[in-house]
Amino acid sequence: MLRRCLSILRLALPVLISQVGLILVNFADNIMVGRYSTEALASASFVINLFNIPMLCAMGFSYGLTPLIGTLFSQGKSERIGQTLRAGVIANLLAGIVLTAIMAYLYKYIPRMGQPEELLPLIRPYYLIFLSSLLPMTLFNAFAQWSYAVRNTQMPMWILLACNLGNILGNYALIFGNWGAPELGLIGAGLSTLAARIMAPLAILFIFMKGKAGAPYRDAFLRRPPKGVVAKDIGNVAGTSWPVALQMTFETSAFSLCAVMAGWIGKVPLAAFQIIVVVGTLGFCIYYSIGTAIAVLVANERGKAVADDDGGDAVSAASRCRRVAFDGYAVMLCFAAVSSLIFIFFSKQLMGAFTTDAEVLGVAYTLVFPLVLYQLGDATQVTFANALRGTSHVMPMLWIAFVSYVVFGLTSTWLLAFPCGLGVYGIVLSFSVSLFMAAALFLNSFMRVTRS
Repeated sequence: MLRRCLSILRLALPVLISQVGLILVNFADNIMVGRYSTEALASASFVINLFNIPMLCAMGFSYGLTPLIGTLFSQGKSERIGQTLRAGVIANLLAGIVLTAIMAYLYKYIPRMGQPEELLPLIRPYYLIFLSSLLPMTLFNAFAQWSYAVRNTQMPMWILLACNLGNILGNYALIFGNWGAPELGLIGAGLSTLAARIMAPLAILFIFMKGKAGAPYRDAFLRRPPKGVVAKDIGNVAGTSWPVALQMTFETSAFSLCAVMAGWIGKVPLAAFQIIVVVGTLGFCIYYSIGTAIAVLVANERGKAVADDDGGDAVSAASRCRRVAFDGYAVMLCFAAVSSLIFIFFSKQLMGAFTTDAEVLGVAYTLVFPLVLYQLGDATQVTFANALRGTSHVMPMLWIAFVSYVVFGLTSTWLLAFPCGLGVYGIVLSFSVSLFMAAALFLNSFMRVTRS
């Protein structure tokens, strides 16, 4: 068990560092924007939560590459990895184009979404900047999942850290007009984020084409395939990608619609909700990092069973997949406990960094209990969703997400916030309903799939 836990941590640590870097950028964005004005923070909350839907849908779509490439990696099939990555890049870019088109169409409906009228002049241009970053993100996602699946989790880490540092420096210059730059406020934060999201795919593509990391897979990636092979490979990638993408879409849509509901209450609850969401990403990004390692190692175990081609190995492979998942869950629970303790004992310091508005902080402080409450559910659902993803049996993820996040999650959000009169407290409290339900259903599906 100790060896597996250490393997999980070795794979997860670079991803975790990357995610911590993203958290720091998210914190820096919101702190600087919040210090600029409460209106800017509330506007950022609306746009970011709305774009979380396509961004995490795109991320989920890229997750379909992990089990495919992870299985091939354990079998030593470098040429097939290159071909699968090529298909994955094409599929992810096509998905990015579709998502960009959908969000461009939704732009004209912003005034009908019930947000405070005074925020619309800030929301509109910030929305368009985020729209421009979707396609570059999908390209980076595809190459990042390839790198994770071949157990090279460090390379995306260094790229993200460098881009995140540039993002923070750009924020400092463009939000407040430092170093001779124009003072652009929220728009400056958006432009800085866009620049970072363009640089990341350019950097990882350059490394793949010129560096040692991509050398074993480059020729197959660039070689012109026989007729019909690309379409078949794209179909294989899409088969494992779209259920995960829709699972994350349902989950993110539910939480993003919670931000819309918070906006119905007013700009102060919306700003407080954004602070809680950003602080809560500390836990989610840790869980995501460990979940990525679990998915890779489960896929590796599955690949070894296929490579051995031993009929009796299916039982032992299922057992090994379970051991990986539950060892990963033990690691996950330790980090969930740490996250919860940080939220409990350092909430005032964390939240006080975002704004000096006493009214916003007063509301945010009341949301610590529901924030801590849902950590166990979040950690559990991430563990077993990723374990299930590693087996490539991803179809159950679709209905689980729809039932948990959309049917029960949104219903409980509305009931707790409005008929029960709990307002934004009820909105955050409802997260526990959907996350604990999803956790139970993902665990049940994983156990069924790996039944020996």
